[in-house]
Amino acid sequence: MGAGIDATQDAEIDAAVRRLEAGELVAIPTETVYGLAADAANDAAVRRIYAVKGRPADHPVIVHLARGADLLRWAAEVPPAAQTLIDAFWPGPLTLVLRRRAGVAQACAAGQDTIALRCPAHPLAQAVLARLHGGRGGLAAPSANRFGRISPTRAADVRAELGDAVAQVLDGGPCAVGIESTIVDCSSGTPRILRPGGLSAAQLAAVLGIEAAALQPPPAADAPRVPGALAAHYAPATALRLRDAAAIDADWQQARDVGVLAPRAAPAASARSHWQALAADAAGYAQGLYAALRELDARGLREIWVESPPPGAEWDAVRDRLRRAAHGAGR
Repeated sequence: MGAGIDATQDAEIDAAVRRLEAGELVAIPTETVYGLAADAANDAAVRRIYAVKGRPADHPVIVHLARGADLLRWAAEVPPAAQTLIDAFWPGPLTLVLRRRAGVAQACAAGQDTIALRCPAHPLAQAVLARLHGGRGGLAAPSANRFGRISPTRAADVRAELGDAVAQVLDGGPCAVGIESTIVDCSSGTPRILRPGGLSAAQLAAVLGIEAAALQPPPAADAPRVPGALAAHYAPATALRLRDAAAIDADWQQARDVGVLAPRAAPAASARSHWQALAADAAGYAQGLYAALRELDARGLREIWVESPPPGAEWDAVRDRLRRAAHGAGR
């Protein structure tokens, strides 16, 4: 057993590994969100992920690896900048896009010659990876929800949304980061951020010895396709609007069947609507965001108002998720 893993969890991990090696789907916790996992080397199993999620066939999935895994089993090369980021941030909420080794993980790559790799920090995810094919395997593990909807950050969210489509759900408690990993393209030239996430551009730039502005994404036509890049994503079924604080406060007392999500308490009580307060700092807000959106979405409200995040690079990932959620909400 690994550190912090009890006998019951140890048995559940063994069962999960057996199911994964048999081609079944298992939901696993990571520090970012819960993933719907399949053996990344089993194209048929990976295609089952796509079927369960309703995921477009051209939308690649990230391959999750054990600590210290041989990346050259999956990637054709590991450029120096990628290795620098690995040394600094793995295990952690960082995904690297690299040139794919020919013939491997074709279903995960969705027709591209690149592959997205990540080493998750959650102890249960690492325990599964350490045992999968003797520690030499990888897990395709996009978020364990229907495609385009709110990512799950609790085991109960997975069970509620996917039910019996998943053979097993490993319960690792609430996710510590709460939003998806930062994706950095290292497949050609200067590293570029393709999706903001749990690590900021400033953190990455400091390690690489470059300006954060140099990490800005290339034109979409020149970038590999990656998860979470569509205009509509992370969305509730309830219509969602981004509004400034003054507009929300002005309309709050007259609001009916409205949910509000804001990094502060409500200005006044209301018996007709619901206010959900989150942390005022970016990391704390991100950690609670998806759970709060799911709770509001389950209330049968007419609309959700989300207070626009404050300016500042530390809010980039939250801002990205909310913008995509608003675009896809109510559909």
